Amino acid sequence: MLRVVRVHAPAWWPAFLFAAALLLSGCSLLPQKDAAESDATPSTVASAGGIAGTAFTVDVQADPAAVREFLERHLEIQRFRELDDLGAVEISRLMVAAEANARELLNTLGYFTPTLTLELRETPGGKAPREVRITVEPGPLTRVSSVQIDFSGPIAENPAAEAQRDAIRTGWALRAGQPFNQQAWDAAKTAALRTLTARRYPTGSILASKAEIDADRSEARLGATYESGPAFRFGPLVVNGSQRYPVDNVRRLARVPTGAEYDQQLLLDAQQRLASSGYFNSVFLTLDTTTDPQAAPVVAQLTEAPLQRVVLGVGFTTDSGARLSIDHSHNDMPLLGWRAVSKLTIDRDMQSLGTEWTAIPDDSGWRSFTSGQLKSEVSGSFTVDSGRLRGGRSQGGDHIDRSIFLQYDYAVNRGFNPPPSASALSLNWGWTGRYFDNAAAPTRGQGVALELAGGYTLSGEQLPFTRTYVRWIGFVPAGSVSNDDGTQRRNARIQLRAEAGVVSAADRAQIPSTLNFLTGGDTTVRGYAYRSIGAVKPDGQVIAGRYLGVASIEWQRPFVYQGQLTAWDSTVFIDAGAVADRPAELSAKIGVGVGARWASPIGPVQMDLAYGIDVHAFRFHLRLGFTF
Repeated sequence: MLRVVRVHAPAWWPAFLFAAALLLSGCSLLPQKDAAESDATPSTVASAGGIAGTAFTVDVQADPAAVREFLERHLEIQRFRELDDLGAVEISRLMVAAEANARELLNTLGYFTPTLTLELRETPGGKAPREVRITVEPGPLTRVSSVQIDFSGPIAENPAAEAQRDAIRTGWALRAGQPFNQQAWDAAKTAALRTLTARRYPTGSILASKAEIDADRSEARLGATYESGPAFRFGPLVVNGSQRYPVDNVRRLARVPTGAEYDQQLLLDAQQRLASSGYFNSVFLTLDTTTDPQAAPVVAQLTEAPLQRVVLGVGFTTDSGARLSIDHSHNDMPLLGWRAVSKLTIDRDMQSLGTEWTAIPDDSGWRSFTSGQLKSEVSGSFTVDSGRLRGGRSQGGDHIDRSIFLQYDYAVNRGFNPPPSASALSLNWGWTGRYFDNAAAPTRGQGVALELAGGYTLSGEQLPFTRTYVRWIGFVPAGSVSNDDGTQRRNARIQLRAEAGVVSAADRAQIPSTLNFLTGGDTTVRGYAYRSIGAVKPDGQVIAGRYLGVASIEWQRPFVYQGQLTAWDSTVFIDAGAVADRPAELSAKIGVGVGARWASPIGPVQMDLAYGIDVHAFRFHLRLGFTF
């Protein structure tokens, strides 16, 4: 037999509750029987060992535990427990309504043939004089048998939208064979609508949806039809709220692709570029869908940041301990009109003072910049006082960053028998590509960065040198983990990481140590102190070396607690790194360990306990956020 059951509560349910409330309010006016038959007063309840002000307790007996907890949290009868003037008759009336309410709640969980038993028990020695016990046998869980997704409007006929239609169908979250419940059904419809409105069709909507429930077979047949509305293209940028800066500067910072098909991600990228530029305190971009779809204006609502700002910061890393920083920014330098950001940082092993000046980007996204930095830091077995000047051009994109610049370096080493001081001038080129599914907390994709430099040493004999550095990180899916009922799922993954660097020059060339390599620490080889792995001199002291190699493999798996997915991942890893002045001298230092990852509200938190095999010691590593 096929029965179609509505998933939402029927229209008469609010009316029933309202009538029940009226009946309860009038119970005190009904004629009472003799005192022996009347219900106990609040004072009687208190003297019998119960708690005054509580008419009854509710005990739900159900398996699985998730069903019991859901009913305990949402049953309407729970709201009437504190009405201390309720007697057995009134409670019995509430129990009739509670049975219907429980069935409706179980329907939302996908249980359409439950067996319910409600009992009213006297409990004079308990927390309340009476207890309502609700015993639930949920019955078989309804599962999805079929899904039908249709489209209406321009998307149905547009050949260019075929991939988008396929993405909605293949990305449908509530698939055949999975458990059906109201939350998953609503979430699947919403996620598909989000995919529809994310590209071309920002005014898309759900035209119709239905869930046909065959309670006898415990099956659900799902269907949804989506109306796309017209396809939109980006029009001109309309700026509201910018007073200090020209509108053309806002346009060049945002780089909205005028004329391109609407893509929500492109709009968010433009919004992020404005927000991270430092010129504005708040940025909100919207597409005006009330005008011509082929040239819909993008409206930028801005709140400008102060012309100058000073920010004090306090932090902590396991690499270098507590950190204090002071930042000063000036958004419109006199004469130049550039933005200047200066920063003083002090921690246990490093003190630095630097400034960077950047121009507004041109129409191609390239901007001029210049920077300078003075630094004193512990580097291997020595303290290095260094300075650096840069000047050149850079371009920041959604996935790719590029730069080309001239750089001057000098480094003075302090300690026992230190390497000679050195300086150099070099021409540098840098390229970074990021292809992650989530830039802040990636679970798949990869990133790669390449730096090339060529120049001459300026200390001692002037000799040519080249410097090459490359780093890569990749995330490979390694199965998935779901909670007990299969309604939530997250991917496990393997994180692979590698670094390599080479400085090529004559042995007698005096290369500044800041251009050579050291490794070890939170983000490189765990189990070793920050920048403690380097080339080893004959006297055993560690210095920055000309060759670098680092490799790491880490397995990250979502953590399930009491059958439910949590915001935590567990990890197991192996790191290896080596630094030397000659390739034949490279000898890997290995660290192994376990850790945890927490998706906190402010970003991913990484906690690792690593054992350095070479140093025979454990080291704890803590890091907030992901950057590449």
